[in-house]
Amino acid sequence: MSAVYLDDGDVVLHLGDCRNILPTLDPVDAVVVDPPYGVTALAWDAPVRDWLDLLPLKPSGSVWLFGSMRSLMALDIPAGWTMAEDVVWEKHNGSNGTKDRFRRVHEHAIRLYRGRWADVYSAPPVTNDARRKTIRRKERAPHWGEIAESTYTSEDGGPRIMRSVIPVRSCHGHAVHPTQKPTGILRPLIESACPPGGTVLDPFAGSGSTLVAARECGRRAVGIEIDPGYAAAAAHRLRQLALALA
Repeated sequence: MSAVYLDDGDVVLHLGDCRNILPTLDPVDAVVVDPPYGVTALAWDAPVRDWLDLLPLKPSGSVWLFGSMRSLMALDIPAGWTMAEDVVWEKHNGSNGTKDRFRRVHEHAIRLYRGRWADVYSAPPVTNDARRKTIRRKERAPHWGEIAESTYTSEDGGPRIMRSVIPVRSCHGHAVHPTQKPTGILRPLIESACPPGGTVLDPFAGSGSTLVAARECGRRAVGIEIDPGYAAAAAHRLRQLALALA
């Protein structure tokens, strides 16, 4: 059983099992998601199978999928999906249950797509903090193939391609959901994968961070959450954001 929990035109939040709701949705431009992997005994971490192929993606769409390397390696990705790239979210704090391993202060996000990469929407993620310099390039690394000589000049304060390691403070101390993401790590992923005015989907919405970040980026958003308590928290955050943006 499912129900539309919130619908303000720009954001729709469904309450229910994503596997029942996904087949009923219109195609979306991008998916940003942190699914439960079943790596803990906590109730919210119950593993969910067979949802990737249900995603209603446009041919130009792609999926940003969060997880630890341990959980991502155990994920059964169906045939037909290709990984395009990955980023590392560097947190200000970390967690570790044992004293004989490195303190883990990062999380991965991998980008998946189907079909041809040439058909996928992908906007270069940039930061406006370049320093003036001129680069003269005569050859690529051997595994990139041959390339003619070229020159590139950057300007102070101009754009440069964002690095794949992105430091953003976690939500430790004020998170509603145990794995709540700060919108600072979600916004660059959304802007790279979803065109302006497009629609972002999160089938495991939790406390609604993806939906909030999508609205902050000027995109529409669709979320699905099975837990009524987290759905209520997400709806509250979205209503507060709507008031701020009004």
